[in-house]
Amino acid sequence: MTENVREISENDQLRADIYQLLAALLRRHPNDELLQFLAELDVEAEEGNAMSEAWIALKNAAQNSQSADLEDEYFAIFYGVGSGEIMPYASWFMTGTLMDKPLALLRNDLMQLGFEREEDVKEPEDHVAAICEVMGTLITEAPGYRQLAFYQRHMSSWMDRFCDALAKTPSANFYVPVAHLAKAFFEAEAVEFEQLSLDIPVNCPGSADLEPVEDDEVVRVN
Repeated sequence: MTENVREISENDQLRADIYQLLAALLRRHPNDELLQFLAELDVEAEEGNAMSEAWIALKNAAQNSQSADLEDEYFAIFYGVGSGEIMPYASWFMTGTLMDKPLALLRNDLMQLGFEREEDVKEPEDHVAAICEVMGTLITEAPGYRQLAFYQRHMSSWMDRFCDALAKTPSANFYVPVAHLAKAFFEAEAVEFEQLSLDIPVNCPGSADLEPVEDDEVVRVN
């Protein structure tokens, strides 16, 4: 998708980067390069700050993990033999079933926003990693009302429960701090979007619905 070029604040860029990092960690197990990046994070300890504590825990986990081992952990959590320990899909957390109405609504909104799934991607679009990836892109490329609409329709009602469930999965070790980081981040995002909802005028054009985009504005996502 494309929008008019606009200036991105440092805070919004950081938020978008965290969404993309979570997308990478939840899409597949981290490779050696990503583990090294996490292990070398420059994190400032801040007692009582859930986000700071989660970053430190994730950094320590990365320093003590091997990519090959995390492949097994990721598989057990999200796929398993027959089924994984958690269903990473919006439809599951919102309705208790897969491929339900939330997925149909998401697909319609993604089409209007100009997102298109890569042909080789087999996961449905409501996979948590895909939703994080889209949200990260919207923060840097879309106006506030589109960000807010997407968050309210596809994220706000279930992300917190997903994080709690992920942290409690029997096979989770490395993915416990991932879950804690995601939970702390989404709690901060809830405050961010609550403020955004107050800042957007009631009569903002297009604020009630997601508007269609032209064919040349399509962005392919994993």
